[in-house]
Amino acid sequence: MSKFLKGTFILLIAGLITRVLGFINRIVIARSIGEEGVGLYMMAFPTFILVVTLTQMGLPVAISKNVAEAEAKGNFAEIKKILVVSLALTISLSLIFTPALLLLAPLLSKTLFTDPRTFYPLIAIAPVVPVIAISSVLRGYFQGRQQMRPSAISQILEQFVRISLIAVMTKAFLPYGIEYAAAAAMIASVIGELVSLIYLMTTFKLKKRFRLRKKFFQFVHSGKQTFKDLMDIALPTMGSRMIGSVAWFFEPIVVVHSLALAGVVTVEATKQYGALTGFAMPLLMLPSFITFSLATSLVPAISEANTQNNKKLIEYRLQQALRFAFLSGGLAVVVLYVLADPLMQLMYGSAKGSYFIRLMAPFFLFYYYQGPLQAVLQALNLARAAMINSLIGAIVKTAVIFLLASQASFGINGVAIGILVGFVLVTVLHFATVLKKISFSFYVRDYLKGFLVMGGSGWLGYWTFAHLFLNEPLTIRVLLALLVMTVSYIVLVLILGLIKRDELKRIPWIGNLFA
Repeated sequence: MSKFLKGTFILLIAGLITRVLGFINRIVIARSIGEEGVGLYMMAFPTFILVVTLTQMGLPVAISKNVAEAEAKGNFAEIKKILVVSLALTISLSLIFTPALLLLAPLLSKTLFTDPRTFYPLIAIAPVVPVIAISSVLRGYFQGRQQMRPSAISQILEQFVRISLIAVMTKAFLPYGIEYAAAAAMIASVIGELVSLIYLMTTFKLKKRFRLRKKFFQFVHSGKQTFKDLMDIALPTMGSRMIGSVAWFFEPIVVVHSLALAGVVTVEATKQYGALTGFAMPLLMLPSFITFSLATSLVPAISEANTQNNKKLIEYRLQQALRFAFLSGGLAVVVLYVLADPLMQLMYGSAKGSYFIRLMAPFFLFYYYQGPLQAVLQALNLARAAMINSLIGAIVKTAVIFLLASQASFGINGVAIGILVGFVLVTVLHFATVLKKISFSFYVRDYLKGFLVMGGSGWLGYWTFAHLFLNEPLTIRVLLALLVMTVSYIVLVLILGLIKRDELKRIPWIGNLFA
């Protein structure tokens, strides 16, 4: 099995476990602190992401790409220089932005979010910034060497620790108020990230080929060219992520003020935003662990092929990634659309948010494509183009949210439509940019077959849920419909040849049987 497929498979397994644990985590939070608590949590979270993006400066992708190229040349001195320069930069930035977040928390909570209770979650999350800064450098190093296992295990560890603490801590702080319970959920995340960092540092010490602390500052001073090479990738990448983070930071602010114009009071706006972003969006984004795994593996794999000027290999790997994203995302879209109401009822004890799932699910195929396409752009030194695409999408999304959500006839539905318009536009622009750089064959017949598979398996799942075992508990009916859809989907995909025989053979353990 190639390093690309092996790394992708490891990240897929870890991503699946992490997402399942993440869902358990969200279910616990939702049942412990309700829509209003989730709304407070989700309003504070974009601010945290913005600060982390500023601290990382897009370095994880740059580290992964440059380490992969240095590894291909056997230049381990350059790999050490990449690590030293990156650590010095991210640690310095985290020492600036962490106090800044603490100092600005009162202003953000009272003025921008218009809900002073968001102050406590903002304060609680601040200490995690330097932890994530160092973790991201180490993950970039391992990914650049196409060693995905440390990154995968660290993610699983983080979720295990978080989920172990979340229920206890939210219940302990809930008597003091919902805002304190939301802050407790943030503190559990901080401890989880800290345990993850300890594991990454231990693994690095065991597997390193050089002593990182030896002549550390000498490498920093001699790393001007390395710094420049990193910044050539990191700054446009950070620009793309900054645009997304800034747009996400302003999203709850725009939503609250737009809904106020539509006549929705602050508390109700917080609840509605919590139902959309805390209940519906996590389900819709579930398959993104697959596209994230593909994107993470694609950066070093495409960089390596690009260094060798192997255009055919670049297209082949991109075709693989997009087909995998389409097939996995297609199954998710069908399941979520058909079982929106019962899934929300089982997970959160309420069907609120199921309407958003049915509205948004069909368009999320575009979102599942976005990660692999952006990874290819970064690996082909087109991070600047990806940044411009993201900027256009963010501006259009924010404008649509404000225009629609401020009208009483749309309200919170305008927010959902704005989010959809934003990521569909970015995906289309990314794809157009990729087509300018490399040749790409578009297999229309395969996509028509894919939509046929979605329709057939979706109808079977709907019929199963609506007509069989009606007297059984809801859990049994949902699991049965889910099983019918999954099995029929896989069978139809194999019958119609949407996965090639040689690709099946490369799947560990079960590949030869399916082939």
